[in-house]
Amino acid sequence: MEQLKCDLLVIGAGSGGLSVAAGAAQMGADVVLLEGHKMGGDCLNYGCVPSKALIASAKAAYGQGHTAGFGVADQIPQVDYAAAMEHVADVIASIEPMDSQERFEGFGVRVIREFGRFISPTQVQAGDHIITARRIVIATGSSPLVPPIPGLAQVPYVTNETLFDQRDKPDHLLIIGGGPIGMEMAQAHVRLGCKVTVIEGQRALGKDDPEMAQVVLDGLRDEGVEIAEGAMVSRVRGTAGAIQVETKDGSTFKGSHLLMAVGRKANTGRLDLEAAGVATHRAGIQVDDSLQTTNKRVYAIGDVAGGMQFTHVAGYQAGVIIRSALFGLPSKAKTNHIPWATYTDPELAQVGLTETQARDVHGVKLEVVRFDYHHNDRALAERKTKGFIKVMVVKGRPVGASIVGHQAGELIGTWSLALANGLKMSQIAAMVAPYPTIGEINKRVAGAYFSPRLFDSEKVKRAVRFVQRWIP
Repeated sequence: MEQLKCDLLVIGAGSGGLSVAAGAAQMGADVVLLEGHKMGGDCLNYGCVPSKALIASAKAAYGQGHTAGFGVADQIPQVDYAAAMEHVADVIASIEPMDSQERFEGFGVRVIREFGRFISPTQVQAGDHIITARRIVIATGSSPLVPPIPGLAQVPYVTNETLFDQRDKPDHLLIIGGGPIGMEMAQAHVRLGCKVTVIEGQRALGKDDPEMAQVVLDGLRDEGVEIAEGAMVSRVRGTAGAIQVETKDGSTFKGSHLLMAVGRKANTGRLDLEAAGVATHRAGIQVDDSLQTTNKRVYAIGDVAGGMQFTHVAGYQAGVIIRSALFGLPSKAKTNHIPWATYTDPELAQVGLTETQARDVHGVKLEVVRFDYHHNDRALAERKTKGFIKVMVVKGRPVGASIVGHQAGELIGTWSLALANGLKMSQIAAMVAPYPTIGEINKRVAGAYFSPRLFDSEKVKRAVRFVQRWIP
């Protein structure tokens, strides 16, 4: 058994763990990184990267059949599902070197390709190694949640961890779960020529602003996706190619393939957290605002910490931990400026408070300003006019922004910047955006906040008339 000592031990080589390990090592810390499965974690191998690559293939197929509005004859796309999945694999392979063991060893990180488990509050065993560390970061991520639905264990199904290994195009894909993963994959597959049915026990895209989500859901239904909401699954039956999903209201949905997309669960099972004195709760590991666990030498970041489950959150939290663990400085993680996006077409994005949340918190002090895509010249030129933005404003400062429409995931960054730095609407309005761009939408909604104050104000009009009488 090899005994190792280090300043920082990172358990898990997903996006959060890699960010901590690289940053700490390059700043001079002695770092050990453990990974028992694939470098790059869920995001690279099963999540963000492959899903967006498949969405890109689906977008290309959809585009071929919807060009007549631009003066180009529509074409029926000839979809090769296996080739689309090979495109996904190629994209993963292109990014893999950035997350590789060799690259991180080049930073000075000791990489051990084993799972780790605690044997004391400061020690972790990984294979034939026992590592004693001054500080430990748990970054083991999450896995697909597969609930104990009667009959499911006897029926073939895929999750996001196995979907991208498929090469045979589903004739009719059943998706249990109407969250972001389920809806993105539903649209991708219907555009690639599959029939698709989404079965959601509550409201599809239920974490987003309902008005925004409805625009996306209407678009998916228009493309042919069947979406059953309020449909709690009671049983699954069948065999490969002939699967039935039964719901509590007596409905039955039939398809050839089944994708489980009901949520995520924190990866804590292998860690023996009790030996470290690390407490958990229903969503994952219990952490404070500094991302410290109940063992103050141990931190947890990313999905395993049970908060917002996004790759960019883990990356942001890595910076919080480096400040605390390496420099001993106070550092707390915030969430009010963290954006998220669902990459359907149109896209759906959010940062800060939704309108409902803002009304609950701020009451009559809240102002909601809107701007529609169909007033944006670039959106008109590209026939991307479906959607709108609304910004929640209190005393001249945005407290949240919701966007549904073309490039919503790109536009939301401006509002994350505003919330992170306490910017005013006047500072957004002062921005100059190049014309014609979709990005003008952010400036125009800020202008919409000031328009009634300037153009509908008798006080302003009297002031202008007074000045005009006196200036030469």
